[in-house]
Amino acid sequence: MSVPLISRVNLKLIQTFLLVADTASFRQAAEITHRSQSAVSTQIRQLEEQLGIALFHRTTRRVWLTSAGEQFLEAGRRALHEVESGLRRIQEEVDIRHGRIALACSPTVASTRLPAVLAAFMADYPSITVHVREITSQPLFESIRRGEVDFGIGPAVASPDFAFEPLVDDPLYAVVPRSMLRGRRATIDLSTLAELPLLLLDNATALRGLLERTMRERGLALTARYQFSQAPTLFAMSAAGLGVAILPEVVLPDAPHPDVRVLRITPTLLRQVSIITLRGQEMSPAAARLAQLCRAMIDPKRAQPRKRPPRREAR
Repeated sequence: MSVPLISRVNLKLIQTFLLVADTASFRQAAEITHRSQSAVSTQIRQLEEQLGIALFHRTTRRVWLTSAGEQFLEAGRRALHEVESGLRRIQEEVDIRHGRIALACSPTVASTRLPAVLAAFMADYPSITVHVREITSQPLFESIRRGEVDFGIGPAVASPDFAFEPLVDDPLYAVVPRSMLRGRRATIDLSTLAELPLLLLDNATALRGLLERTMRERGLALTARYQFSQAPTLFAMSAAGLGVAILPEVVLPDAPHPDVRVLRITPTLLRQVSIITLRGQEMSPAAARLAQLCRAMIDPKRAQPRKRPPRREAR
């Protein structure tokens, strides 16, 4: 059985060969590797003996590749690239098994989509500790800016400091007590909403800012009766007849509540939920893997379709 040629070739000799080929100089290759020129020349001769071919033409003034050397140059580059890529993947797998991730997430996503993501991640990487900060938009962006978290999941805003990777477009709905609005309808417009007492998320949320900007652009004013920090609280207050809650679709319950109607706002208002990082920031291998899982499980194409209320509930 013949011995494979690769078994006779030393990886360090290939690295030296590539350096000489790239610089076209034994002297420069020696300076870069902090070795003597004679040591570099010896390594090249060893490689040529192992391969049984001449790799360089040599004169007192210049060095250049032979035809065989040019072929080996391409093969050597591909080989080292594959080795380096494989070692990098192995190291990342080692790192990802024992890591720590800090994540900032908006409450509306943390209470609905994030649990399934974290459960799937923990099943694959039980040794990684994930610290979740459930916070509204303003402190979420500050925690990313200060480097307190690896990345955030929240609404996209106009800011040159952050990079946003869209995950899902989340439309806004009005949760209206049945006692406040008569007649059959499936939608409600902004001018009608402006005449009703509203229940809103507090000023620290991007959703609140989106609604206020849209109303101002149409010359309308908000009539906020109460404001709260958590979406379930707004829904409960609306069910008690205290006002109209403005909420994103992601937090709406699948089963209709008998005392409210869930109406789509027209024109459609969308908030874009994104993976948020500081512009130019690179994630750790563990954080990148969690972000990859967020893309797969929060993507609207993969999300389960929301159950709509029976037709009689839309009246």
